[in-house]
Amino acid sequence: MNIANLLRLVALAAIWGGSFLFMRIGAPVLGPAVLIELRVLFAALFLAAVGLVLGKKLQLRAHWKHYFILGFFNSALPFLLFAFGARTLSASVLSVLNATAPMWGALVGAAWSRQAISLRTALGLLLGTAGVALLVGFDHVSSKPGAGIAVAAALTAALSYGIASQYARSAKSVEPFANAHGTMWSSAVMVLPALPFFPASGAPTLGVMGAVLALGVLCSGIAYILYFRLIEEVGTTSALTVTFLNPVFGILWGALFLGEVVGWYTIAGSAIVLVGTALVTGFVPRFKRVAPLPAQSR
Repeated sequence: MNIANLLRLVALAAIWGGSFLFMRIGAPVLGPAVLIELRVLFAALFLAAVGLVLGKKLQLRAHWKHYFILGFFNSALPFLLFAFGARTLSASVLSVLNATAPMWGALVGAAWSRQAISLRTALGLLLGTAGVALLVGFDHVSSKPGAGIAVAAALTAALSYGIASQYARSAKSVEPFANAHGTMWSSAVMVLPALPFFPASGAPTLGVMGAVLALGVLCSGIAYILYFRLIEEVGTTSALTVTFLNPVFGILWGALFLGEVVGWYTIAGSAIVLVGTALVTGFVPRFKRVAPLPAQSR
């Protein structure tokens, strides 16, 4: 991985880690449904403009069913669930719970292919569960009313990402940018029925609307472009390392901008979850050896 791709990776982790900060700002005021409807709508409009400039077609007639299935599991449902959890849980906790997505993906994949879970995978799942229990059990948010439901919602969102990853592997091949663009429009349609059930609880301030705009354009539109560029340049396995960096920035942004407490349990729980994720996914960081320069070129 060269310097340019490393910078893209860190920027993507910083952006996606920041999404939990923005949800913590917007969800208590707008409610999860209004917040996510605006998020996916802004993302769709941004990607439509980019697609127009780049000359990339959506091909809605050919792929609309695919966009709705992938959009439901990869955007609409998990976005709503995380926004629901953001009314109670801290950005730090949300970012760590999100990091369990690869574990859920491996579990769904084993069930999908009807293959037995290996000992390493089982150990990773146990570690991941222990890390979540440590994090949530000691964090002060666990004492808040509705914290249990919020944690369950966030973990279900991570499970939804796992289902989406398995579906994407078996579904028809669609150009990555079209996947991002199409799923944002389908998500905007699917979130609409949830609006009456989660009305806004107050008038949005300028800061709240800024958070919404950042969620849509930065954390969805620009982040997708960075992510798919990484996959193209370094492959899916290397791009997966963003999963391990997201909680670092989620915890950092929460502490810096929301004054969230970072206790020993935050660091320990996050580390255990990430080790469990690495075991489940079989991820082992590999670095290319750089050949020495010829003597005359030094």
